[in-house]
Amino acid sequence: MHEKLVQEIDDLLPQTQCTQCGFEGCLPYAKAMARQEANINRCPPGGTATINALARLLEKPVVELDSTCGSTIERHIASIDPQHCIGCTLCIKACPVDAIVGSSKRRHAVIAELCTGCELCIPPCPVDCIEMLFMPEFSHWDQTLAHAARNRMNTREIRLKRQKEEQAERLEAKAIHKLDELDDSPSPDAAAKKAVVQAALARARARRQAQTP
Repeated sequence: MHEKLVQEIDDLLPQTQCTQCGFEGCLPYAKAMARQEANINRCPPGGTATINALARLLEKPVVELDSTCGSTIERHIASIDPQHCIGCTLCIKACPVDAIVGSSKRRHAVIAELCTGCELCIPPCPVDCIEMLFMPEFSHWDQTLAHAARNRMNTREIRLKRQKEEQAERLEAKAIHKLDELDDSPSPDAAAKKAVVQAALARARARRQAQTP
């Protein structure tokens, strides 16, 4: 696959990461179009403007938006009802662009200017306290905002990956410490416990190795 073409396609997408196209985000959709495995009309947030831009880039005929993916509407912003929010953080974990702030057991809030309107925060909310509101002052969405949203998504993914690696390192250190304790333990079942810890440690290391590019 030509990486330059993927980048050019991705640059034309609105970077809402809404998944309405049927892919996990804008970049996977761009890759599918570059491989000619997806049509250019599967992006409701981008609508006609994005279809026209993709048609010019890929030298394809302009077609209407695929209605099975949804309809094009003006940008709406997620809003969390503070009276019902229980601070579960599930919406924060679901937001692909870090547009929601808050902490565990604390009320959350949406940073309106950062919200892409993807609606991905709604399904995981256990108390149904999130709704999408039309706010005229935040209805505009252009390529500059799209690229800023993509940068936030990339930064978030890097942070989450780093946190996962740090957690794995902490667990590995804890397991090694446990092995040291078992080496010095007079307990008759110490050897069996040590074998269990060693096996778990080996599996964890194998997973980390498999995830290393």
